[in-house]
Amino acid sequence: MAPSLTTTVQQETGLVHADSLSSIKLEASTFLANDHPILTHVPPNIIATPHHKDNTAVGCFVGFDADEPRSRHVVPIGKLKGIRFTSIFRFKLWWSTHWSGTNGHDVEHETQMIILQNNNARPYVLLLPLIEGPFRASLQPGLHDDDYIDICIESGSTRVTGSTFRASLYIHVHHDPYTLMDEAMKVIRVHLGTFRLLEEKKTPPIVDKFGWCTWDAFYLKVHPQGVWEGVKGLVEGGCPPGLVIIDDGWQTFCRDDESQGNLDCSIPGEQMLGRLISFEENSKFKEYRSSRDDKEGMGGFVRDMKEEFEGLEEVYVWHAFCGYWGGIRPHVEGMPQSKVVAPKLSKGAEMTMTDLAVVKIVENGVGLVEAHRLYDGLHSHLQSVGIDGVKIDVTHVLEMVSEEYGGRVELAKAYYNALTASVRKHFKGNGVISSMQQCNDFMFLGTETISLGRVGDDFWCTDPAGDPNGTYWLQGCHMVHCAYNSLWMGNFIHPDWDMFQSDHACAEFHAASRAMSGGPIYVSDSVGKHNFKLLKKLVLPDGSILRCQHYALPTRDCLFEDPLHDGKTMLKIWNLNKYTGVLGLFNCQGGGWCPVARRNKNASEFSHSVTCFATPKDIEWNKGKHPICIKGVDIFAVYMFKDDKLKLLKSTESVQVSLEPYSFELWTVSPVVVLPKNSIQFAPIGLVNMLNSGGSIVSVEYDKQENLARIGLKGHGEMRVFASEKPVSCKMDGASVEFDYDDSMVRLQVPWPSSSRLSVVEYLF
Repeated sequence: MAPSLTTTVQQETGLVHADSLSSIKLEASTFLANDHPILTHVPPNIIATPHHKDNTAVGCFVGFDADEPRSRHVVPIGKLKGIRFTSIFRFKLWWSTHWSGTNGHDVEHETQMIILQNNNARPYVLLLPLIEGPFRASLQPGLHDDDYIDICIESGSTRVTGSTFRASLYIHVHHDPYTLMDEAMKVIRVHLGTFRLLEEKKTPPIVDKFGWCTWDAFYLKVHPQGVWEGVKGLVEGGCPPGLVIIDDGWQTFCRDDESQGNLDCSIPGEQMLGRLISFEENSKFKEYRSSRDDKEGMGGFVRDMKEEFEGLEEVYVWHAFCGYWGGIRPHVEGMPQSKVVAPKLSKGAEMTMTDLAVVKIVENGVGLVEAHRLYDGLHSHLQSVGIDGVKIDVTHVLEMVSEEYGGRVELAKAYYNALTASVRKHFKGNGVISSMQQCNDFMFLGTETISLGRVGDDFWCTDPAGDPNGTYWLQGCHMVHCAYNSLWMGNFIHPDWDMFQSDHACAEFHAASRAMSGGPIYVSDSVGKHNFKLLKKLVLPDGSILRCQHYALPTRDCLFEDPLHDGKTMLKIWNLNKYTGVLGLFNCQGGGWCPVARRNKNASEFSHSVTCFATPKDIEWNKGKHPICIKGVDIFAVYMFKDDKLKLLKSTESVQVSLEPYSFELWTVSPVVVLPKNSIQFAPIGLVNMLNSGGSIVSVEYDKQENLARIGLKGHGEMRVFASEKPVSCKMDGASVEFDYDDSMVRLQVPWPSSSRLSVVEYLF
């Protein structure tokens, strides 16, 4: 259904963005931001140490003194009343999501960060729990429901205790919420010295390739012939994958009561009782025989696939952080010696949603081995058979088994240091997709070299709990997880919004978000079950994608709202291409976290049409590595993908958009330039057959003397630009071409280039 549109003039909010630096201080039992209270009734044992920039305290480290050494402390840091906040908390052991509120008692357990909303005089304020020594911190509601926010700091081992802390929390202030995050993370990068920021690292090449993951196609029944047929079908359909991920099901594992590898797991969760008994592939892959020569096993299979399917350049495989769900089995010849450790959940983790993986792992225990032997043994084999990288799951298992190993921080350091060394040795330093890792232990300790990671829960094609409406409301949850988590995680890792299925009921909803996410795009379609019409809006004939320059983030006006179950808020996300902005509108209302039930659940009473205002100002044009200068721009050309219409909007104008549940609209927003000769207004839109239309534009040149615009283009299909007058002529790669001029848009067809991946289109006025 096409969105309902109404144009209005947007009034300025009157918020003051002062040129002077914002400040934070603790004074007379109150934390003050620009001298305005944010936390009151601060206990006397709370100690604040200022962090200065240009002689202004733009941040402060917060600690406390306790009465006695303990392995876990829960300490009030002050009362929060009547200030809207947005936060990220762990709703499962592995996964985090967004939560909002206005008072201390609204804060969730296992909160990883809180941003307090600004007002006319008060800046945005970030509360960021940290790692301090062998302790890890999080935030939670006060124990007595009196609007205190408590900091919980724990070592994960009764043998590791402490009573004096000086930097378990960092508070930062700024008038811009996105700069707030950026500045604060740079401070913590220097303070901890245990990680690198995303901007310091190189992402793996898979982010620019279309991919296919075997999980939803086969689950644990994955086998070489099926993988081959899956790739072949995508190639023949015109969407060749440049990446294949062979998910769980390729390894040699078994339960403790079995004597050989288990190939018959079919009940969900059954594999989670298994332990690894070999670093090599199981018999399904080991028995592969090449028809080309005597090459066999995983090595022969991977080589044959890459040779047969020219565009397939990257093959990744899945493995768990400790090798497999249950780790490594003890007393196996040729494998590192392991010890099965009984897991134990922390009190904070006990407040998260019941999860099948956690239940099975607690039941079964984890076979731990020396970390360097695990990763070097597994990864050296994978590298030898042509595997290019790994998807690492079950990351946050370590916090449950750290009692005898110096606590969660020290055990994590040992494993992450070993993993970092192995990835640098075997997978070019960045051949990793990190998953089930959404906790600050990983962000602060595990991102020295890892630069790509999941920012949402798994894509659930149906609800594992059996709710038939989960086919829909879980998709809205997924969008919100990814968008808001990226506010925090995007500083450490490039956000990966996970796979989806192109034939799912909400496939286009997912595809639109992936198109503008700025991350990799991959599907988990069953063999032969593809929506190629949809996929070709994402994937070019060479298997590449049109990826944004930044990563998608929520717009300012929905940062502190609830786009899942308030019945009124639209999820609005923005991103930047090289020359255009992208604004995505998604109606996600209908289900999410329930603090009473302590789980995600359906909230169908909120699943109805939602209306919002959208404007070119929703896009943060000056952000990211490659900001777009809009100084002096008076008009923006806005192409609306679903409505297939063009609107001209001033920066002060907005459009009212109404969307039905689980529907979307994508805007390509292009600053209008004026060619001085005859005052021609012009703005490139891009290939409108692609969801990220503006991502197809790779170069723009203007010859203002000749009234000429020259556009370099990646892709094929219908190219459109806005022009206030009809061109005299259009050329493509130097040759004149036919074009149409309608509704102030120049339209022409761009074929897939035969000798070059780029086309050059010229518009002469």
